Amino acid sequence: MELVRYIHLNPLRAGLIESYGELNSYAFCGHEAILGRSRMEWQDTDYVLKRFSGKRRPARQRYEEYVKEGIGMGSRPELIGGGLIRSLGEWSAVKTMRMADAYQKGDERILGDGDFVQEVLSAAAERLERRYQIAGEGHDFTWLVARVAELTDVPVDRVVAPGRSRAISQAMSLLCFWATRELGISQTDLAQRLQMTQSAVSQAIQRGSRLAVERNCSIEPK
Repeated sequence: MELVRYIHLNPLRAGLIESYGELNSYAFCGHEAILGRSRMEWQDTDYVLKRFSGKRRPARQRYEEYVKEGIGMGSRPELIGGGLIRSLGEWSAVKTMRMADAYQKGDERILGDGDFVQEVLSAAAERLERRYQIAGEGHDFTWLVARVAELTDVPVDRVVAPGRSRAISQAMSLLCFWATRELGISQTDLAQRLQMTQSAVSQAIQRGSRLAVERNCSIEPK
C-alpha cells in the first residue's frame, strides 16, 4: 500500500503537475485507474482496492484519503531505487564486487540478487515463448474451453455457462487462469467474453492457479 501511494504521488513530487486535483486526471500513472476514472486493461486495480475495503466505492474513498495523507511526506529514501543496487545495499557494495570480478546480473525492475534476477527473466522469456508455441499450434480460446471440459468432466457448453455448482465453478476458474497465463488474454477481454465482472475474473484466476497446482494438471495433453 505504501509503495503504491509513493509511486502514484511521483508526478506531484517531481513537479510534473501542480496539485492533487491534476493527479486525478493525470494519464501517465495508475492513480486515476484505481479511482475508476479510466481503464487500463493491464492494471489490476482490484488488487489494490481490496486492501482498503471489500466494496468498490468505500475502497476508492479510503484509497484516496490514504494517498492524500502521503502528500506531505516528501521523498522516502527507503522507497527509492531498485534492482541490484538496492538488493546489495548501495553502490559501494556493487563496486567492491566488480573489483573482485564478481559480477551479477542486474535489472532495475527486479529487486533481488543476480541469481534471482536471472531466474525471473528466464521464467518470463519461457512464458512468452510458450505462448507463441501454443498459438503456433492453433490453440485458441475455443480449444481451451474444450480442454478444460475434458479435464474436469464438465460438458463443453457448461464450462462457460453461468452456474453455481462446484464442478462448473472449478472449470471456470481453470479456464480463466489458463486463458490469461497461457493464451495471454487480458482480464478485460475475458470478462467481456464470459459476461463476468473484472473482479470476478480476477478471483477466478486466483482459484484456478491453486486448482492447477492441487490437481497437478496442465493444458497440454499427456
